[in-house]
Amino acid sequence: MNSTFLSLNLLDFAKGLFIAVLTSIITLLYTSIESGALNFDWKLIGTTALTSALAYIMKNLLTNSQGKMLSKETKSVG
Repeated sequence: MNSTFLSLNLLDFAKGLFIAVLTSIITLLYTSIESGALNFDWKLIGTTALTSALAYIMKNLLTNSQGKMLSKETKSVG
């Protein structure tokens, strides 16, 4: 179930963690390919993980349960 506008649930945080891990892996792969060696820049990996997770959480916080950004919940008729 999607969380309502200006609220979060446990699934939002789990998805945020998944996004953080995924973007960190992609960043690691990109920087490794770019430099030609497998380098672990922990500061870059941590910054990427934190910013991507926060962006995802903020997006979910500002989205209602129907997926509309910056919109309050609408009552269904019926």
